[in-house]
Amino acid sequence: MAELLCKRLGEADYLPTFEAMKALTDERNADSPDELWLLQHPRVFTQGRAGKAEHVLAPGDIPVVQVDRGGQVTYHGPGQWVLYLMVDIKRRGLGVRALVDVIEQAIVDLLAAYGIAAAPKPEAPGVYVGADKIASLGLRLRRGCSYHGLSLNVDMDLEPFSRINPCGYEGLQVTSMARCLPGQALDMEEVGDRLLSAVAHQLKQ
Repeated sequence: MAELLCKRLGEADYLPTFEAMKALTDERNADSPDELWLLQHPRVFTQGRAGKAEHVLAPGDIPVVQVDRGGQVTYHGPGQWVLYLMVDIKRRGLGVRALVDVIEQAIVDLLAAYGIAAAPKPEAPGVYVGADKIASLGLRLRRGCSYHGLSLNVDMDLEPFSRINPCGYEGLQVTSMARCLPGQALDMEEVGDRLLSAVAHQLKQ
């Protein structure tokens, strides 16, 4: 099985991270290890390739960055873990749908460990607690390799999601682990470690 490097990058600005993902994908070869990057971003909206401007309602002081992943607009900010997957999916014998399933199952498993019942929706990628979205995902494939990845709302200010139609869905409500577990203290670093482990475990299946 191909080597899998897990990296913790702390808080990292969005644009340099985006450029680093693209560079790694362009420069890798058949022997390059796959990489998972766990990090948090300062406040930013990112708009996918097919993103429609009307879904960005009132960004205010938060920058909007155009990116090359699939999907519409989403928000990243402190208190949310972002995990990027630079994976040679062809080498791992995965298709795009299978990679999405891997990501979603890892998030569902992680949330279950905290007592949060969550599930994906086939028609709208991501993970939901009831009708509320708790995790988003967006991917780009180039040369048989993925980049971009997932975001999981842990304990964050959810107000910026009201400035957009999250993932292009008007009226979609967004939640977080903290909101699902009122009064329960969450260790951000522990959640991040568990998320990294859950995705790595699914990829190694």
